Amino acid sequence: MSTPTRITVEAVISAPVEKVWDYYTGPEHIMQWNQASPDWHCPASTNDLRPGGKFSSTMAAKDGSFSFDFWGIYDEVDTHKKIVYTMGDGRKADVLFTKNENDTHVAVIFEPESENSLELQQEGWQAILNSFKIYTETH
Repeated sequence: MSTPTRITVEAVISAPVEKVWDYYTGPEHIMQWNQASPDWHCPASTNDLRPGGKFSSTMAAKDGSFSFDFWGIYDEVDTHKKIVYTMGDGRKADVLFTKNENDTHVAVIFEPESENSLELQQEGWQAILNSFKIYTETH
């Protein structure tokens, strides 16, 4: 059995790891940053941050033309360090938080789906992480 391809997106956020963690996991914050482009938004988010807990975020086009729920179940939660989850379609993802002196490095490593190109998926996930970085640094 071969190991699935994994894609990594990364950002360095100018904020302490405690704030970065809270903004990454708090539904009230997730709804503010969880979009890949300005014409999308996240009108709903729930998060039961514990092993076996479920998360769900509604991703929607602002014009109402399309929406979907991105959801999964947490496999591992190590506060301020690591989140491992399984997406609704069975793919896995890890989110790693590395505390530095004045900032926090966040890496998201995920198994891609088969419908879109690897480049498109990397760009989309990076755009969402960039939106998170901007929101966290300016609030």
